[in-house]
Amino acid sequence: MRTGLARRVLAAGLVSLVAVAGCGVRPSDVIPAGDPPSGAVAPTTILYLVKNGRLSAVTRPSGRPLFKADTLALLAAGPTAREQALGFTTDVPPEAGPFSVTAKPGHLVVILSTPAGELSTLAVEQIVCTAAATAPESPAQVTVVGAGQDVGPRTCQG
Repeated sequence: MRTGLARRVLAAGLVSLVAVAGCGVRPSDVIPAGDPPSGAVAPTTILYLVKNGRLSAVTRPSGRPLFKADTLALLAAGPTAREQALGFTTDVPPEAGPFSVTAKPGHLVVILSTPAGELSTLAVEQIVCTAAATAPESPAQVTVVGAGQDVGPRTCQG
């Protein structure tokens, strides 16, 4: 009696295996789907703006690669209308610009038009993180200098 049960179980298993093996995707030729995406990626700029008292990285399309000083000038100009609507602000005062940036391997020096010691902690963090985002080697140390005062060197903690 056991032999008969074992044969039926084995037979049921084989029937199931054949049924499952027969169900599947049938082979087909390659289906053309057109060319892969190509072309240059539009340049973007990363700025560190303030939202709810904390730094937030914001990516903006820039249309062209920007110099480090130009990127920092965007901080002093403040958030766009869309960014303002999303709650972003800046602590970097407009009079902090124009900026100049000196780059050495692993270290940037940002020169302001106002005293560096008079900037808020968030403004310094915005400048450090935005400048560091422009550096090819990461993490870059950044020193902020203005009117004979300097802050740093610091790395971006945002």
